Amino acid sequence: MDFPLFHLDFMGNRMLVAVIAILHVLINHAIAVGFIPLVTLMEYLGYKTADPEKSAHWDKFSYKLLFVSFVITTTVGALTGVGIWFAAALVNPASIASLIRVFYMAWFTEWLVFVTEVGMIMLYFLSWKRAKKSRKSKKQHIIFGALLSMFSWFTMAIIVAILGFMMDPGNWNADNTFWSGVLNPMYMPQLVFRTGLAMMMGGVFALFLSSFFLNKKDPIKVPATRIMSLWTLYWTPVALLGAFIYYIKIPTFMVGNLPVALGTQAYQDWYGSLKYIMIGGVGLAVLVSLLLLWRPHKFPRFWLWVPLVVLFGFLGTFERLREFIRKPYVIADYMYANGLLKQDYPLYKRDGILPHSSFVSTPKVTERNKLEAGQNVFLIACTRCHTTHGVNSIVYNFENMYGSDKPLNTAAMKAYIEGMHNVKTYMPPFPGNEAELDALVAYIKSLQSYPHKLEGAQINGTATNPYKINDTDE
Repeated sequence: MDFPLFHLDFMGNRMLVAVIAILHVLINHAIAVGFIPLVTLMEYLGYKTADPEKSAHWDKFSYKLLFVSFVITTTVGALTGVGIWFAAALVNPASIASLIRVFYMAWFTEWLVFVTEVGMIMLYFLSWKRAKKSRKSKKQHIIFGALLSMFSWFTMAIIVAILGFMMDPGNWNADNTFWSGVLNPMYMPQLVFRTGLAMMMGGVFALFLSSFFLNKKDPIKVPATRIMSLWTLYWTPVALLGAFIYYIKIPTFMVGNLPVALGTQAYQDWYGSLKYIMIGGVGLAVLVSLLLLWRPHKFPRFWLWVPLVVLFGFLGTFERLREFIRKPYVIADYMYANGLLKQDYPLYKRDGILPHSSFVSTPKVTERNKLEAGQNVFLIACTRCHTTHGVNSIVYNFENMYGSDKPLNTAAMKAYIEGMHNVKTYMPPFPGNEAELDALVAYIKSLQSYPHKLEGAQINGTATNPYKINDTDE
């Protein structure tokens, strides 16, 4: 382990990443990827409308939609876009470092596309009113919208390659080539699914906003509602096809993690019911779109919330599932969720993880430093997912298994940790040697007896391992 370890002991590291990632993907997919093309389409419809009054209404409505998009994407979207990689680099720097080495050119290209996208949305929004001066200017402005839509999709297309790689690297483990990493088995199914779902979300988001921006007397209310409903329905088969192919491409061992990923450990037995509830919710969103297409002028405004909440909730749940089911890996068959390489485990089992960690205060376990060494082992091996007494508390998990009314049993804890990856397949194997296992168990037992907060390197600073730092063979 070559990085100091950031740790949040109440909310947990994974919760930090989850909150930022889900918020960002909702904004990116629904607004940047799915919404902007629809806004551009409606601007084009206004441009092609012969009736000047209706054309003005189309233009006004499209501009209001774009205003909402512009505000959200340039504030929360931009902050979470940068924030997700910043948070991921803090929480699991080893995985981000590995991904950068593999996808350097992809990330560089994505950065260029992203900068272009930012410039395009500024140009598209700020030049809107000026573009109304002539039909030629308006036509050029619509082209700006089309280009913005393309660049927004390109950013997603590049990042999806990296996300797919993390689930299934394909042939990359054998040949280590860039294109093997990009064209991984999960790439195209996930891209098709995300594209279709993003467009659907853009449609339902526009329908939701139309309840505020269009009234019953507006001459474009009926055609606009039908266009937005048709947009949502048109992309539904694409999303369903992508979802089906995506599901059958998921590695078998990851499918086994789905019940816990969807329902958590407490409600994993409800997986079947929860799965059908999700399917029913998406079906309800499609039904609302069909009814809006059929009777757009008599449909209650309240129901416009339904597809929005359902699809946003569906995408948020999908992100939770995608992140969880790839465990015990953060990069499938290459790096475990704790940031340790799979190929290095035999070395750690022989020597322990402490001698090979650059930023620890205990290069090896002794009787005098046993608790401190156990804390260091916990930081390295456990804190990417666990806290001491916060979210996903390690103490609570053991008390839930062995009871909270008595001291935890040392022998039982050791036996469980040694074989936990067989019992719970989403858990990485314990990486350390026997002495480090003893130290870890002693530290967890001390947390039960004397609860205290464990701070990361961002609060406590770091110690350096003189044996690791000065070892020129490492």
